[in-house]
Amino acid sequence: MREIVLDTETTGLDPNSGDRIVEIGAVELYNHMPTGKTYHQYINPQRDMPDGAFAVHGLSAEFLSGKPLFKDIAQAFLDFVGDSKMVIHNAAFDMKFINAELKWVERPELPWVQALDTLAIARKKFPGAQNSLDALCRRFSITTERELHGALLDSEILAEVYLELIGGRQPDFALSIVSDNHATDGGSGASWSPPPRPSPLPARITEAESEAHKEFVEKLGKAAVWTQYK
Repeated sequence: MREIVLDTETTGLDPNSGDRIVEIGAVELYNHMPTGKTYHQYINPQRDMPDGAFAVHGLSAEFLSGKPLFKDIAQAFLDFVGDSKMVIHNAAFDMKFINAELKWVERPELPWVQALDTLAIARKKFPGAQNSLDALCRRFSITTERELHGALLDSEILAEVYLELIGGRQPDFALSIVSDNHATDGGSGASWSPPPRPSPLPARITEAESEAHKEFVEKLGKAAVWTQYK
């Protein structure tokens, strides 16, 4: 199962008021494990950078002026995401911006059902608690060491938080081991069984204990249940 953990940085809070995406970062997971594949892009918003937004991510209009426009990176972004589930913290915010940008360059919008909101998961799991990304990092003892937000850095952090939210890191570890065994020996989920040991385990009872048990069973007679497990 392929998933994309995604984050954006913007010039503000509302694309309908002229705010734009200035950075996209994404991390690929396969069966809940990072593959090492990432997507990262700075984007020229073709506008100024409000002080409030700059204080959050530190991306200036001057720095972004030499970066590509969204229309120039839209297809590469869509190709990376594909039809995979997008894991996003406060998905409504990022999806609103992504689809606005896609609409403006006449590209297909991403369906909202493709997004999985980790904020909603956290609120359900920890009702009444603080569930910002920073708060969840503190809850799960995930070290961030960041002063400013960054789309790729935040998506990497969110990937760790997401795995904790769904049951701990490497939730499919045991299943992955079985899958690896299947792939190695050509078996299937229905027929797989562990291979025989190269040598039997040593006995865990003494000879005296074995003789005492034998005498005890003989006293019970031929109908004793123990006689069925020789």
